[in-house]
Amino acid sequence: MSMDDYVVLVDEHNNVLGIAPKLVTHNRNTPLHRGFSVFLFNSKGKLLLQKRGSKKKTWPLTWSNSCCGHPKLNESNLNAAKRRVKFELGIDPNNILEILPNFSYKAEMNGIVENELCPVLIAFTKSEPKPNKNDVEDFKWIDWQKFIEDIKRNPDTYSPWCRQEAKLLSNNKRFWELYGEYVK
Repeated sequence: MSMDDYVVLVDEHNNVLGIAPKLVTHNRNTPLHRGFSVFLFNSKGKLLLQKRGSKKKTWPLTWSNSCCGHPKLNESNLNAAKRRVKFELGIDPNNILEILPNFSYKAEMNGIVENELCPVLIAFTKSEPKPNKNDVEDFKWIDWQKFIEDIKRNPDTYSPWCRQEAKLLSNNKRFWELYGEYVK
């Protein structure tokens, strides 16, 4: 198995406990491990949403933020985000910034638990996505306010982490400052 098939196990203080196979680790008793979430915006300020691939183990065919993944051992969140955005969306993102470094969540679907220490990053691009069809079923650009309104109207169409992260970002002063700086 390659290192892409593993997750980095951590304690609640983000101290590394080891690595474990990704697929077998995600079960009813998933240990805390590192992840990350990216919200990617274009120069018009629209957010790229992705519909998760049909073969995903959790939340298949569910709308979510632009990209999620797991950093490799000794890989920074920024480098992991760049790697995964390139792999899933075919985009080299600009200006990746970590906004919510201490976000964590736990969610369950069909007996599989997600349990991640999951920093939230924002990034910007002038490129159009070229999605990896094995990971991304569909995508769309959406205005932030319409996105927030749609989460309120249709929460079950979005992944649980996406809903939580969107709420936190909406109330985050640094997010709005950086968003305004890059979107003109």
